[in-house]
Amino acid sequence: MTLTIPFDNSYTQLGDRFFARQSPTPVTEPSLVTVNESLAEALGIDPDALRTPHGVAVLAGNARVDGAEPIAQAYAGHQFGNFVPQLGDGRAILLGEVIDAGGVRRDIQLKGAGRTPFSRAGDGRAWLGPVLREYVVSEAMHTLGIPTTRALAAVKTGEAVVREKPYPGAVLTRVASSHIRVGTFQFFAVRGDAEAVQMLTDHVIRRHYPDADGALDLLKGVIRRQARLIAQWMGVGFIHGVMNTDNCQIAGETIDYGPCAFMDRYHPATVFSSIDRQGRYAYQNQPDIAVWNLAQLATSLLPLIDENEEAAVEAATEAVHEFGPLFRDAWLGVFRAKIGLTNAEDGDGALIGGLLDRMAEGDADFTNTFRALGSGRERDHFTDPAGWDQWAAGWHARLARDGSSEDEQKALMARSNPALIPRNHRVEELIQAAVQGDFAPFERLNRVLSDPFAVQPDAEDLQRPPQPDEEVLQTFCGT
Repeated sequence: MTLTIPFDNSYTQLGDRFFARQSPTPVTEPSLVTVNESLAEALGIDPDALRTPHGVAVLAGNARVDGAEPIAQAYAGHQFGNFVPQLGDGRAILLGEVIDAGGVRRDIQLKGAGRTPFSRAGDGRAWLGPVLREYVVSEAMHTLGIPTTRALAAVKTGEAVVREKPYPGAVLTRVASSHIRVGTFQFFAVRGDAEAVQMLTDHVIRRHYPDADGALDLLKGVIRRQARLIAQWMGVGFIHGVMNTDNCQIAGETIDYGPCAFMDRYHPATVFSSIDRQGRYAYQNQPDIAVWNLAQLATSLLPLIDENEEAAVEAATEAVHEFGPLFRDAWLGVFRAKIGLTNAEDGDGALIGGLLDRMAEGDADFTNTFRALGSGRERDHFTDPAGWDQWAAGWHARLARDGSSEDEQKALMARSNPALIPRNHRVEELIQAAVQGDFAPFERLNRVLSDPFAVQPDAEDLQRPPQPDEEVLQTFCGT
């Protein structure tokens, strides 16, 4: 059985200034960890062919499929507010693009496939822990209904990767609607390459925003998608950890799962990333950082928005300022559903905020508290149950005014509040087990998270928040 992938590449047609042609670096002894069967089939790829020696060799970077055009993409970026004019794919290689079963163009990329011209001091490799973390979390985001890159496969390389100490190396096969970022536009804008910015704009409009009429319309489309995306993150207690402009994807998908995490106890200032020492990307700051990132995109597009600089700045500023109302509407929509509301009242924002305040004061678990709504066991999740009691009276009165039945409200909450998320301590457990050669915890968590809103009696241990000695307070990039 020979692996075939129906490549239909478009990004390489933009020309060499957009990327460096770079083949993956072969590894010593590749072995398969897992294949995402349903995703493979949606991409028109035979999952059994991916499991063959040739398929595993392709996933590891040791062999090439006909039609592949391996490249490392160029981009710049603001990293923690500091601009770096050249970043690019330092350990990722885009093999090519396919059209999936839904008619959507998808990138297939190997992450951890070796050095590229953009690697700088890096080794271009990834170790097993970050590969499994991204696999689990990105697939969980997909089943939670949040736009995201996805994981097609993971392989071990048979080689050690040295970070603090030697770890087993691995390669993740990542799928995205594209890997074009705000930083991709910045890369050309900072060089004054107006032609490249125009070419990139035209490409993105064709690929992601076919109804957009020019650069300003494109900007508005990106703003709308980012507003919705960040609201969805907030609704599941997700903290990205590195919202740099090179990690802000133009198509509106979550990308680059480095020191990401889901909150256990709710607090708006929660930070997990070991490199975010000032809390720039804390949970509560994510909407503001999205605005900041979008302002950098707007700046890159100014010459295409209007030949008159003053008019361009005015139009772009007006567009970016729309993020606030768009995000607020999306956030209210997400959290109204989480508390069982089907229509809108002016006081809903204050009602939701009141619950979140009491959760923070009462050390309530974010996921389990929302999941318990309507169960009669809500008080159990607060160290001071009186905080719940004070809020609940107003909530019940609001539910009574909503116009929907109690059964409808409970059904809405059940499909809006997941029972299961990839909790940090469980992800850490599966990584430690996998390093020792035991992939059963990884396989189990993936299986359970494939249906995160369902009642799964055999997964009750995975719903439990960490005990004090199990807490994972910091997460790491793994680069």
